[in-house]
Amino acid sequence: MSLVNGRCDQGTVSFNESIRPILVRHCLKCHGGLKQAGGISFVHREQFSGEGDSGRLTIVPGSPEESELFRRIVSHDVELRMPPADEGNAHGLSHAEKAVFRKWIEQGAEWENHWSLRAPAVVDPPAVRRTSWPRSKLDRFVLARMEEHGLEPAKEAKPEVWLRRASLDLTGLPPTLDELELFLSQREQLGERAYELAADRMLASPAFGERWASDWLDLARYADSKGMGRDGRRTIWKYRDWVIDAFNSDMPFDEFTIRQLAGDLLPGATMGDLIATAFHRNTQSNDEGGTDDEQFRVEAVIDRVNTTWQVWQGMTFECAQCHAHPYDPFSQEDYYRFMAFFNNTADSDSGNDDPLLKVPLAKADYSMARDLDRRMEELRENLWSGVDKLRRDSGVWKPLNSLQAKTRYGTRIEIEKTGGVDEFVLPAEVKQKTSIVLESPVPDGMSAITALRLTAKPRDPERALADSEWGFIVTRIKAEVVLPGEEGENRTIPLTRAYSDEPHPMYDPGESLRNGSFGFAAYTRMNYPREAVFLLDEPFSVSHGARIRVSMDHSVFLLASFTMVVRRGSVAVSDDERWTSLATDFRRKRWREELSRLQVERDSIPSVTTPVMRERPDWLRRPTHVFGRGDYLAKEKRVRPGAPAVLGRGDLRQPSDRLELARWLVAPENPLTARVTVNRYWQRMFGRGLAQTLEDVGGAGEEPTHPALLDDLAVRFCSNLGWSVKRLLREMALSSTYRQSAFVSAEKRGGDPGNRWLARGGRRRLTAEMVRDQALGVSGSLTRKLHGPPARPPIPEGAWEPFSEDPWVVETGEERYRRAIYTFVKRSLPYPMSDVFDAPSREFCSGQRRASNTPVQALMNLNDIVISESASGLARRMQEAAATPAARLALGYRIVTSRWIDAGRLADLEGLYAAMLNEFRAPSSGRMPESTPELSALNIVAGVLLNLDEAMIR
Repeated sequence: MSLVNGRCDQGTVSFNESIRPILVRHCLKCHGGLKQAGGISFVHREQFSGEGDSGRLTIVPGSPEESELFRRIVSHDVELRMPPADEGNAHGLSHAEKAVFRKWIEQGAEWENHWSLRAPAVVDPPAVRRTSWPRSKLDRFVLARMEEHGLEPAKEAKPEVWLRRASLDLTGLPPTLDELELFLSQREQLGERAYELAADRMLASPAFGERWASDWLDLARYADSKGMGRDGRRTIWKYRDWVIDAFNSDMPFDEFTIRQLAGDLLPGATMGDLIATAFHRNTQSNDEGGTDDEQFRVEAVIDRVNTTWQVWQGMTFECAQCHAHPYDPFSQEDYYRFMAFFNNTADSDSGNDDPLLKVPLAKADYSMARDLDRRMEELRENLWSGVDKLRRDSGVWKPLNSLQAKTRYGTRIEIEKTGGVDEFVLPAEVKQKTSIVLESPVPDGMSAITALRLTAKPRDPERALADSEWGFIVTRIKAEVVLPGEEGENRTIPLTRAYSDEPHPMYDPGESLRNGSFGFAAYTRMNYPREAVFLLDEPFSVSHGARIRVSMDHSVFLLASFTMVVRRGSVAVSDDERWTSLATDFRRKRWREELSRLQVERDSIPSVTTPVMRERPDWLRRPTHVFGRGDYLAKEKRVRPGAPAVLGRGDLRQPSDRLELARWLVAPENPLTARVTVNRYWQRMFGRGLAQTLEDVGGAGEEPTHPALLDDLAVRFCSNLGWSVKRLLREMALSSTYRQSAFVSAEKRGGDPGNRWLARGGRRRLTAEMVRDQALGVSGSLTRKLHGPPARPPIPEGAWEPFSEDPWVVETGEERYRRAIYTFVKRSLPYPMSDVFDAPSREFCSGQRRASNTPVQALMNLNDIVISESASGLARRMQEAAATPAARLALGYRIVTSRWIDAGRLADLEGLYAAMLNEFRAPSSGRMPESTPELSALNIVAGVLLNLDEAMIR
């Protein structure tokens, strides 16, 4: 029993098919995950079947009259009846809806999880009447739904139409004449096998990776600028090239996922694994003066959470940032537990995009560079570990007490006693480039100094655990002994080496000893006390009555507003001889020499920096709290990393870190990832998803038109197909469903205008990238060079007026004619052709482009310099390859559309050519030919060909 066309049909009532849609339409506004009027929620199973505030059971299986839900929906009392009259329906639910509720409760009121949260089930393909039509398993599912709705498949598209369609879909480029002739020749000789060979050639083409990488970069919100504020440049194109290579090598989608989300945590991570993590460094940052680094760091982390769910789970998880999800069983705590996976990375909203990875320009150097990096990391850890063990030994340190303190530039400073240790304390607001000078008597019983330790704390250590404070950078530290007596001279304590409390700090603490640009730092925020140890090569003698003076300079400030100064801290010294043993140890000396040699070797490899993900040490882990109403300043309950328990079967183990999370997403037990992924690829190939709402397969999204097919593809994608995108797309491209003609009969237009049941081929305008790439391709000027820095092709005059200085220097040579995927992407100033033809600005994850149809598109395609240059190139091809005007026009049509021209079209083109030729030959016309009148006329015709529907539609 179900609701069909407003009538209640007999049979078993399905909660998902019949009950849930009614609840979504009429009830969840008041009884969802967010608002739970009367203590009732129809999102969470336990609340749905429990008692509300009235004390009566909402549902009593088998007994509609005892079920408060049913009593309310059939009540004649307008004060009691649900939904209430003010919801726009004065009479409540329809008779059919009430009847289906009654029958469902009588049948036991069985609850079902939403279809997307249940494990995909494999079923045998349904029986069909037209048994000769299906070429593959997926065709049988499609044909069964056609027949169910009284539809028949369309005729098969002509071979050249299929080839152009498949070529554009799989490679983003139309077939060349040679590719077209080869396919048609093989079809004559080999029949069906020719389609398979053509598909395999397209899948093996390097253009395949460029086409599908372009699609993925929408999801990854890839751009060559940072977004927001000044929208300055960001060098991250090595990630784009990694994505292209991943698609071309058919990297299994599960590996593709894991490397992008957690490649840095993989054992033995390769250079490519680290580059892949730039997926989540595509978040926007704000370099505008006066902005709070922590606010925009948190916004970047939130964007990573939302993007991860959008890309791999297809859910509007972002709704749970401020409150429980209205339509799906996700709590606000679920959101922040998931956020904790991404909240401990080393990046911040800094202007320099740290942490950065030096990526060799030549891919052949990746292995050598990564090997050098690993060896240097190992040496640094060896050097650090011996120091750090002694640093944490409280017995070797004596604090400098009886402190006297002063600052330069007028910043106030105070001394507080904390746990028996004198700490200097600065106000929250300090002057730029503040310097601190501390002075203290030499601790009792000490006759020599072997090490000095600086402890830097948040100004309010307790509060900083939840709300981080601005960090610090000690750009210069200097220690002296002030001898007693008026005539005494000061002696510099020769500090030679420095180590911080983490093995791989973002900045070398040794820079503090060399008056460098940076040094010992907590960049840019801090939750915990930080420590650095400064060593001497040999003990430094101190006498009774002498004083120790420590000076610290802070020369770094962010965005002219935030000075990076130690606001609370203390200093301790040690006379333990083990410190000087560390300084003079022969093995450590060899390690340092080897480290210097390797660094020189590494620096000799030509490289470019790329922002990547890097995890902070566990002892510096950022705490994660639930944000009250989504406000990052309103920290509430502290949470640990975790994924929503509602997802997956019971044997899907909870992840505990980012790497386990990535593996959790692609685990076979996760019901969403494979479904969402195959649904997205289906949409790209057929024009609409099996579940139409790609961005939301949850409770508020549309039900799949072919649920069994979606499940079958999902299960096979991650099992039989081995997560292979190429194998999945090959099956789609060779199917009878894909090979249908796009011709629409009046009957089909009336009965299925949106082509929900796939009874014809899909017609779609080319994407922005395809419009440009096709024009360059048919003109013969397209550069097929892979990879490299972004290019800047010609743009209309006046279209480039950035907020900050960033000139658009138009490329010359082959760089001018590169594929659109290589065009420089500035978020605040999109490339005009991309913008006009609906490419997203890449500020946020975009799972589906919304196609528009505006006059500006026609004007762009008639007047843009790329199109006009391409028309000139196409005209030259037409002139050089054929002898007569008619042959040239027919050839141009075939180059652009892959079809032979019919007599009517040819006559139209001949008329246009003749008219243009006369104008260019007539001096009085005012038209000046660019070269010969013949070539100029062909140029006009070529421009028309590039604007034909057959050219703009695939």
